[in-house]
Amino acid sequence: MIILVCMECLLLFFKFKRPINLQHPYFPISEPSNKRVRPLAKVSSLVNLISPSKNGAVRRFGQTIQSMSLRDSKSPGMSLKASSKTAGPTPTKRRNSTLWSETLDVHQKSTFSAKEIKRQEAIYELYRGEQDLIEDLQLARKAYHDPMLKLSIITEEELAHIFGDLDAYIPLHEDLMMKLTEETGPDGTVAQIGQIVINWLPGLNAYKDYCSNQLAAKALLDQKKQDKRVQDFLQRCLESPFSRKLDLWSFLDIPRSRLVKYPLLLREILRHTPPDHPDVASLEKAITIIQEILSDINIRKGESECQYYIDKLEYLDDRQRDPLIDNCKILLCHGELRNKSGSRLHVFLFSELLVLTRPVTRNDRSCFQVYRQPIPVRDLALEDLQDGEIRMGGSFRGAFTAGEKAKNVFRVSSLDPSHGQSHTLHVNDVYHKQQWLNCLRTAMAQQQGAPPRAQQGGAKLRKNSDVCYFTLTVMKLWKSLM
Repeated sequence: MIILVCMECLLLFFKFKRPINLQHPYFPISEPSNKRVRPLAKVSSLVNLISPSKNGAVRRFGQTIQSMSLRDSKSPGMSLKASSKTAGPTPTKRRNSTLWSETLDVHQKSTFSAKEIKRQEAIYELYRGEQDLIEDLQLARKAYHDPMLKLSIITEEELAHIFGDLDAYIPLHEDLMMKLTEETGPDGTVAQIGQIVINWLPGLNAYKDYCSNQLAAKALLDQKKQDKRVQDFLQRCLESPFSRKLDLWSFLDIPRSRLVKYPLLLREILRHTPPDHPDVASLEKAITIIQEILSDINIRKGESECQYYIDKLEYLDDRQRDPLIDNCKILLCHGELRNKSGSRLHVFLFSELLVLTRPVTRNDRSCFQVYRQPIPVRDLALEDLQDGEIRMGGSFRGAFTAGEKAKNVFRVSSLDPSHGQSHTLHVNDVYHKQQWLNCLRTAMAQQQGAPPRAQQGGAKLRKNSDVCYFTLTVMKLWKSLM
């Protein structure tokens, strides 16, 4: 009887024993608590958590660093399905959003004018942003880089390619925080900030290599996510409170998004600075300096991304390789379109060439197989087709079937008779169609030295050639049936 009672006690103990809360593979194991632990949601691949680009979207380059794509405001972690209906979502780690004025007592606050309070709020926002950036960079190293290296799931060389030189960026922002702290008076205000920023800004040139490498780094990270061990590690991090529902790439992209905020932050400080304040001239100079730095970073990034895609082009025939490709330094835009037969094409508009490709995979490496012959921009003709003017499904078949009339379509062709090619391209919506048209017209105007609309006459000439080509096709088909 006693033995049976003991066995029942053991069964009850194991039945109600609380699970260990493993929130990070390298974080200390927490003590058991009365709270229920959310089971780890299972996903096939973390790549699926990232919102894919919409078909036909135009990805533009070579303008400003702000043109670099931002992440969706909806967190990837929100798309996960909880494996338990009763378990609540993991709480996010919230940042302290205290304003400068909230650090003052009522008496102190009454000694400052409303304009001075707004100026100090803007300076404090710059300071707090640096603090947050340092925290995120340190987190990226301690919670992601170092554990993955210790677990040997990604090599040290690959991690250096993905993370960049974090050790150089953290002291850079700590230096600005220290200088702002030193200039803070007993009343909590910073009298002058312009010269501090002027002396500090040249250090941001360290981000030139980081931003230039982002495209290749993101591609490598996506490739490594196919590894089950990397998937599991990143998933555990995403489910942990420290991640704030942000994935690893969000943390790695934070420095870039911080760079584009500096002109806005400095302008906000300047806006609340009195015209006779000695900081006005220094702030104006600082804004000019940061804009020049961002312009240089953007040029480097554009050239790097252009070369990245050029290296991924695959030619079926050496004759497809136009010598102009070696002169291309700018990728104006690119994206997925469909041709008249409905086939998917990835189209690249370089500064010198328009290249149509088919995305393919070779030995687990994604590349772009060049379709037909690249068209030099100087020989390019463009025609904006009206909705319903053509039918998709092939030029010949569409003439004898009742297929749907296409919307959001334009045609590109070569004015050079030796190329003898024309491509009718379909975009998903009118917005992206207009983006493509604007990019093409701008490129043509630069290469051909004519107003953007001047090529419409050439497009009409090409349209007449298409009619002749269609007539010849019908005649050849009819002759083969005879």
